[in-house]
Amino acid sequence: MNCEYKYQKATLTELDLRWNKNIENNIGDERWVTWKATSIENHKANKAITFVVLLGEEPVGEGTLIFSLQSVEINGLRIDAPHEGKGHISKLVRLMEQYAKDNGYTTSIIGVEPKETRNLAIYLHWGYNTFDKLVITDPKKDEGLILYYSKKL
Repeated sequence: MNCEYKYQKATLTELDLRWNKNIENNIGDERWVTWKATSIENHKANKAITFVVLLGEEPVGEGTLIFSLQSVEINGLRIDAPHEGKGHISKLVRLMEQYAKDNGYTTSIIGVEPKETRNLAIYLHWGYNTFDKLVITDPKKDEGLILYYSKKL
């Protein structure tokens, strides 16, 4: 087995594998099943593109670019626990930002819950320094409160 890490746009097979793992890790939370269907639908329609971290042929991390008219949103950054803290998500985000820039986008945004102080520190380190907006969602359905920060690409 090839044990080198690769960072690339996800194939539908890789996307399916990642979502199956996410669902397995969140048994009983039916939102993950809905999110999988939406993610695959958006990926097929080019409304969003998921990128993966591969270890050999196994997807061990992911992040998604969601496209709008003005900007792209980086969403759903996840890495399996054994691969955390090794810079894989940073490399994936740089690939995603370059993809967005190569496709004419000049601004990227990223959201974070206020309690996720570690993630916020990482996003600030990546250059997401401009507070963009505050979104309040239904806490029974989602995160509740999300702070969005932007960065010029």
